[in-house]
Amino acid sequence: MSSESDQRYAMMDEKKRKRMISNRESARRSRMRKQKQLQDLTDEMGRLEVANNGIEGKIDGITEKYMICAAENNVLRARLTELTERLRSLNDVIKNLEMVGDATQLPDPLLKPWQVSCSMQPIPASSGIFQL
Repeated sequence: MSSESDQRYAMMDEKKRKRMISNRESARRSRMRKQKQLQDLTDEMGRLEVANNGIEGKIDGITEKYMICAAENNVLRARLTELTERLRSLNDVIKNLEMVGDATQLPDPLLKPWQVSCSMQPIPASSGIFQL
């Protein structure tokens, strides 16, 4: 029986040894897969950082253009307010001129001082102004 028992132990030892070798190989493959995954993730992180920096640069450029446009828009709004007020004022002048009538018929004493707009009245001699 001892030879049969030795053979059984030898078979068990051989199975155990093969299982150990298989487990070591499996662990080695698992470590290699994890190392490759880590390397892949590190490479992807580098690519994403580069892409992120590019996007941040574009955002900065667009933000700068937005600020310029916003400033120009504020200037244009102020100009619009100014021109709207000027138009309102000119419309008031036109309205007033229409209420008075034809403005060209009105005498302008500043432009033509020799034309007196009021009727001439003779000064009476009896007023005593010229008496000595």
